[in-house]
Formats: sequence, structure tokens, C-alpha cells
Amino acid sequence: MTNHLVIFAKVPVLGHVKRRLARDIGQLSAWQFYIRTLRALVLRLAPDNRWHSYLAVTGGGARWPRKMSLIDQGRGNLGDRMARINRIMPTGPVVIIGSDIPDIQRSHIARAFKTLGRHDTVFGPAVDGGFWLVGQARRRSIPHLFSHVRWSTEYALADTLSNLDLRHSHALLEELIDVDDGPSFDEWRQR
Repeated sequence: MTNHLVIFAKVPVLGHVKRRLARDIGQLSAWQFYIRTLRALVLRLAPDNRWHSYLAVTGGGARWPRKMSLIDQGRGNLGDRMARINRIMPTGPVVIIGSDIPDIQRSHIARAFKTLGRHDTVFGPAVDGGFWLVGQARRRSIPHLFSHVRWSTEYALADTLSNLDLRHSHALLEELIDVDDGPSFDEWRQR
């Protein structure tokens, strides 16, 4: 079975990406951070032959890497869009990551897929209470994994985990910084 890595991304338009971060560091700096981080993630992760890489985009057309398979995220909140991607992917485990977590390495993705050999789901917890990675083995359906989640809050991971029942196992990877605002940007830069 093929492993599927999906990188969620927005079309990198100045003023339309990283808005919370832009309030703290300025639109241009936030846009530059986003562009650099997205480009670095794609260059670092997409060429790995242990998984097939996809870029799930929202926000219209743009120039994207030619070697990546493109998917439209569709409409709805983040949970609606992630659930849709899980439904439309070919057979095999699916790992979804954001495009604003600069510390993601190939080893994190490999560990997530390995973990899905033993668990139904895997999460990469973020420092802010959300998550930077979610993976599903897709052996058993988890239809409401992303229902009633308070997105962009410190409760996002806890809310998502509460949607799992006793039939579905999960595991956690290491905690990484999801750069969404000035304090998280400063914390990441100081590392």
C-alpha cells in the first residue's frame, strides 16, 4: 500500500496568508516566512520515495512545483477540508501536515507512517494546543474525527482526540511549534 503525504497550503498572496502572524510582525515578513517555509517543506519532503506527496491548495491558482500532485482542499472549515482529503485519497495511510511548521523533517513523516502500522491515528501535537500532523491508517472509518473541533484554539487537539472512541487507537509524536503569531515566531527563531 502506498503512503500518502498531503501538505495543506494556501496560495501565497501577500495579505492573505499568515494573518495572525502579520498582525505581530507585518504583512511582508509574515508572507516571506510563509513562502520560505512552504518551499523548504516541499523541497525537503516531496522527493522521498517512501510516500507519494500531494499539495492540497486553497485560494485559487498559482505556480506550484511541477513534481507535486495537486488537490483542491474544497470548502468548509479546516476539519471539513481534512475529512474531504481523507475520503478522496487512494488506498493507503494518509498523513496531513500544515505548511507553517518549519521544523518538520523527513524523520517525523517516516515515524508517523510507521506508527500508523500499529495505530488507527497519529498526531503531532503543537505547542499551542493544536496539531501539526494528523495521520489515519484508514483501516476503519472514523467519520466524525474533525467534528465539533474548536480550530485555532488551544483545544483543537483535545477536541479531536475526544472524537475517537475505544475502538480507535492513537499515538502522539513529538511536540513542534506551529508558527501562527509573533510569540510563536519568536520562540521558533530563538531555537
